[in-house]
Amino acid sequence: MPELPEVETIARGLAPQVEGRTVTAVHILNDSTVEGRRELLEHHVAGCAISRVHRRGKVLLMDIVPARASATDKPAVAPQPSNQPTHVAFHLKMTGRLFVYPQGTPPAVHTRIIFDLSDGSRLFFDDARKFGYCRALATQDFTEWNFWLKLGPEPLEIGEDAFVQLLRGRRTRIKAALLDQTVIAGIGNIYADESLFRARIRPDAACDSIPEAKLRALHGVVQAVLQLAIRECGSSIRDYRDAHGDAGAFQNNFLVYGKAGEKCTVCGRKLSTAKVAGRTTVFCGKCQK
Repeated sequence: MPELPEVETIARGLAPQVEGRTVTAVHILNDSTVEGRRELLEHHVAGCAISRVHRRGKVLLMDIVPARASATDKPAVAPQPSNQPTHVAFHLKMTGRLFVYPQGTPPAVHTRIIFDLSDGSRLFFDDARKFGYCRALATQDFTEWNFWLKLGPEPLEIGEDAFVQLLRGRRTRIKAALLDQTVIAGIGNIYADESLFRARIRPDAACDSIPEAKLRALHGVVQAVLQLAIRECGSSIRDYRDAHGDAGAFQNNFLVYGKAGEKCTVCGRKLSTAKVAGRTTVFCGKCQK
């Protein structure tokens, strides 16, 4: 599943291609890809301009505003406040992709939603496994979207003291805490393993057993790993591609993820694997005590 660096990379690549464009039509090709109020996405996003593309956790967001009517446009009936969308959200899950194509490009076999844009281009939301979703949101929908309400703080924005307070005293294992999107938003299996190795913390260690100094070090390591991964345009293992169709390169910097049985780059000991929080986990039993 794309994690924070991958979604951030997609948002940055998509922004110059769609910001300032008006959505002229929305075509829903797969009903299960739509979450929330279908009519809001299908009927009220068209006519809105995309003002910003950004990210929250692993969710990609397009901010939208009503497009200015030209002097020749017929006056439109003002939408009800509850039907005025302010955002379109995408959760890519395992295989979701967002690409901009030229005018007239037909949908591919895995295309689930198409947004026609005012410059003639088309934004496709493709998803081979149909796990991802798209959701249009008016202001009131944010107060009713349970997933959104429970999202934890952003790991690149949280300060060191707040990060320590977030984790200290918890009895859960540290990797489980990092993966829990209600604790901190955006970190997944790859960046949890890589961060914990670099901070020399065992992934199955209970949070309340980790010295404060180690938690403070982990804060800096998490931010450094995520920032490096963003600079490398994310990690491409199988399906991930950015908004231009290019693969990421951070997988070339992996020290432990996917390397079970290989030698630790620090001590030379064979890397171990275990299940932590239901996820395959790779670590060094010597370096991570």
